[in-house]
Amino acid sequence: MSELLQIILKAEETHQLSKDEIITLLSDDTCNQVLVQTADRVRQKYIGDEVELRGLLEFSNYCKQDCLYCGLRRSNREINRYRLSKEEIIDFAEKGYAYGYRTIVMQSGEDGQFSNDEICGLLHEMKRIGFAVTLSIGEKSYDEYKAFKAAGADRYLLRIETTDSELYHFLNPEKSHQNRFECLNNLRKLGYEVGSGIMVGLPNQSLESIANDLLYFKEFDMDMLGIGPFIPNPNTPLALEKTAEFKLAVKTMALARILMPDINIPATTAMETLDKRGREKALMCGANVVMPNITEGDYRKLYELYPGKICVDESPVQCSSCIRVKIKALGRKVSEGFGFRKKAKSLQR
Repeated sequence: MSELLQIILKAEETHQLSKDEIITLLSDDTCNQVLVQTADRVRQKYIGDEVELRGLLEFSNYCKQDCLYCGLRRSNREINRYRLSKEEIIDFAEKGYAYGYRTIVMQSGEDGQFSNDEICGLLHEMKRIGFAVTLSIGEKSYDEYKAFKAAGADRYLLRIETTDSELYHFLNPEKSHQNRFECLNNLRKLGYEVGSGIMVGLPNQSLESIANDLLYFKEFDMDMLGIGPFIPNPNTPLALEKTAEFKLAVKTMALARILMPDINIPATTAMETLDKRGREKALMCGANVVMPNITEGDYRKLYELYPGKICVDESPVQCSSCIRVKIKALGRKVSEGFGFRKKAKSLQR
């Protein structure tokens, strides 16, 4: 048996890998199919065949931050900005509930125009409708996170993008990497289900950096982990950088599943931007969550983190129908629950 196969077998049995072993698997493509098949077996064993659908509501594309990779960065003058009204947010959410979604992901740029009271009011409305609620609105203080939790937020998604301090400050020159870690720790202390994630294929990103990211997420005991490929936006300083390899994103996702067997892992839209069957392939290499967009009209096109975003010309009804067909074709079924992480007793510390 080859060294690579021995490493994969060990990982499937123990859900443990060293940094060097992760780097070896990421750098060698001779056992890619085995790695993906192993991740799918681990997913089936610990998660089962249900796929969680979460309605994504992108309620503002204003952002005070100026991250070099992001199309929402405040210096981007080519983007048409929008903020949904409270009435629009509630309307889109109620329709999403009618489509069958039981979790809503409320996402925006870091838009200071929404006060904490307004966010809390929206959270109350989402709970009234009947949702489990994920917030994804960036860095906030401990007291703000506490208020959102009290108002009904169940989960919080805060991508760290990279645990490499030097790379992080290259991508986010104005931001504090330490504060990002502190925010994640505060969310954990407050009892949120905590989600984070990385982009794979970033400029100046090494395989060692990706390995460190995965080990950090495992040590933190992250509840949800989003992994997507870097896709350069033409209206950012990284416009001329190379698009990530889909293959590397898939391998990173597979390793995340093997190392963290019972967490929630979304099949991201960015995967399908690079490969027309990207979300289906992600579901076959460890993913168990899909987040169809329930934002309506032209707003769908304006939340442009990266170019080529899929489904912007479809309606939420079309998106819901399409993804359900794809899930069924894979022999999987759509969950009817709220999608909270079910920690495996055999893995608990």
